[in-house]
Amino acid sequence: MTRDQLLRELRKECKSRGWDFEIDRKLGKGSHYRVWTNGGKTTIKSGELSRIYCNLVREQLGLK
Repeated sequence: MTRDQLLRELRKECKSRGWDFEIDRKLGKGSHYRVWTNGGKTTIKSGELSRIYCNLVREQLGLK
């Protein structure tokens, strides 16, 4: 899964829960993005993401 695919899924999950979803491309260092939801915040790297990494991101954002 790529970062863009993960971000699309996260946006859908947040929308279905009625949560805010915000991405900041400037705060992440290099090619990393900072993501905020009502449940938390995290940094997402670029490139191909493993299933374990995607689950970790969801857990950090309070979606799991």
